[in-house]
Amino acid sequence: MATLNRPGAPDGHVCGIDMAMEVIGGKWKVLILWALHEQPFRRFGELRRLLPGITEKVLASHLRELEADGIVHRVSYDEVPPRVEYSLTDDGRRLNDALQPLAAWGRERSIAHGMEERAG
Repeated sequence: MATLNRPGAPDGHVCGIDMAMEVIGGKWKVLILWALHEQPFRRFGELRRLLPGITEKVLASHLRELEADGIVHRVSYDEVPPRVEYSLTDDGRRLNDALQPLAAWGRERSIAHGMEERAG
C-alpha cells in the first residue's frame, strides 16, 4: 500500500518536505534505508537483525510501503526454501543521498551535546 496523500493541496502535499516526510515518516523507515545503503541486497532476516527492536510485522509493513512508494525493490527467487531480497531503487538511492546531510547534522549534534554534558 502506497503512502496516502494528505488533503489540503492539489496533490495532497504542502511542500517537498511534506512529500519526503510522508515517504520516510516513522521510526524505522530511515533505518531500513540505511541498512539497504550499507549493503545493496539484504534478506528480511538480515534487516531484522540490523534493526533491534523492530517487529516482523512492522518491518514487513514498512518494506511493503517503501516498495509501493518506489523506494525499495523486492526480488523473490523461485527456490526452496524461498529467498527474497530487498534493495534500493534509483529513487531510494537518491533519497539516501538527500538524507546524508541530515545524518551529518545528527552526528554533529550528538557530539556537541555529549561534550556539553561532560563540560557542564
